[in-house]
Amino acid sequence: MGLFNKNNKDTSSDSGGKSYLKISVKKDGAEYTFLLNGRLDTITSPDLDAKINEVVDDAKKLIMDFSEVEYISSAGLRVLLGALQNMEGKGEMVVRNLTAPVQEVFELTGFSRLFNIE
Repeated sequence: MGLFNKNNKDTSSDSGGKSYLKISVKKDGAEYTFLLNGRLDTITSPDLDAKINEVVDDAKKLIMDFSEVEYISSAGLRVLLGALQNMEGKGEMVVRNLTAPVQEVFELTGFSRLFNIE
């Protein structure tokens, strides 16, 4: 299972084949933790982008918890890169608990060198 796996045509999830992303945000002072569950793709990434934009002006630290993310596309990576750029000079961004498929995408794209991964 990977970014370039052409044999796996079924990208459906447990939600009946539709993309879904549950986003929970926990705030502790100026630290925001985003608990993500599902797929971060073209359909769901605007939702995460909107949530990040709601808090980024007040944030000193953004934590993205990927422990329940099964898939990430280039659209999802673009949202993370935008968040990282928004945090430059004002705080830090941490990506946590990458699942194996997401870790593979981070490594293949070089994003593992851009982000502080825990």
